[in-house]
Amino acid sequence: MHKVAVIVGSIRKDSINRKLADALAKLAEGRLMFDIVRIDDLPLFNQDDEASPAPSVTRIKAQIASADGVLFVAPEHNRSIPSAMKNAIDWATRPRGTSAFSGKVGAIIGTSRGGIATAIAQSHLRTILSGHMAALLGSPEAYVQFKDGLIGEDGAIADEASKTFLQGFVDKFARLVEAMAEKA
Repeated sequence: MHKVAVIVGSIRKDSINRKLADALAKLAEGRLMFDIVRIDDLPLFNQDDEASPAPSVTRIKAQIASADGVLFVAPEHNRSIPSAMKNAIDWATRPRGTSAFSGKVGAIIGTSRGGIATAIAQSHLRTILSGHMAALLGSPEAYVQFKDGLIGEDGAIADEASKTFLQGFVDKFARLVEAMAEKA
């Protein structure tokens, strides 16, 4: 089974994006093992600190480096990605030449209650990651509108149409992770 580092951009205790990540883990059972990367304890990125990073920075870099792929679950804050997610990406890719994302494949998904969900944030995130990842899942794009009943009390996707779509997303990502792992 392949390990996937999961970076959830929301650090809020009751994050709907964390709920989505946990529900996707259920859809991936047996194929992918999700490993949530904690980002709420990272210091603000400062290039002066690259030579001796905080233990939390060393931890996330090791967690990402040990994974076969990376799933980014991105909420949208002010038409972009949250600052906590950008900070984690900055630390994971620095100093130059030591990116934890090097050679990794990734996928981007996110949810919000808005009609276009996290489309703009995901576009920004694709731009940021394009120079760091070996490949990003391009299709299907997954802009999930969070509605009551999407995720059941058991933490699984409860809406059948959404479950079918999200299972397809997870399956395509799993195939991308597996294909990259075979090349390694």
